Amino acid sequence: MNLSRIFIERPVMTALVTFAILLFGIVAFRGLPVAALPSVDYPTIVVSAGLPGASPETMASAVATPLEREFSTIAGVATMSSTNSQSSTQITVQFTLDRNIDAAAQDIQAAISKAGGQLPPSMPRPPSYQKANPAEQPVLYLALTSETLPLYTVDEYAETLLAQRISMASGVSRVQVFGAQKYAVRVQLNPTR
Repeated sequence: MNLSRIFIERPVMTALVTFAILLFGIVAFRGLPVAALPSVDYPTIVVSAGLPGASPETMASAVATPLEREFSTIAGVATMSSTNSQSSTQITVQFTLDRNIDAAAQDIQAAISKAGGQLPPSMPRPPSYQKANPAEQPVLYLALTSETLPLYTVDEYAETLLAQRISMASGVSRVQVFGAQKYAVRVQLNPTR
């Protein structure tokens, strides 16, 4: 008995089976949870270090190089890049997808501790790290200035009103205020009195 003979002798059944397969295929295709560009969160950690008064070249050679040397020994590192500027360096370490971000953070902390002896002793604080999302780059920079108000009042307005309202908007993950000018009182004492 030939399988194709059944379908040739019964054209109505063949049409109904074909229609049923087509209908179930369309329904199944619409239910697939597949995106054209899937959202993939790579485990990424950003390490920041500061050395007041150091040039970018000094930051690269004295701070970034020892840290990068220790980070390169960690298993599962996919890419590593560093940005050196005046008095600060920022190293971005991206791990493979199968690497747990919490275990990677512990390895980064251990590598920072291990590199501590190679870093300049004049660093005010040891390097810090934080978990980061590379897809979380800023989409909006907002600059505030005022010709009539002092900078600490503008900063207070940005922190208390603008930052809070923007962070409540739908789809906003984080709001940061940079260049803060805090109100400060300076007291100059006469040491002879």
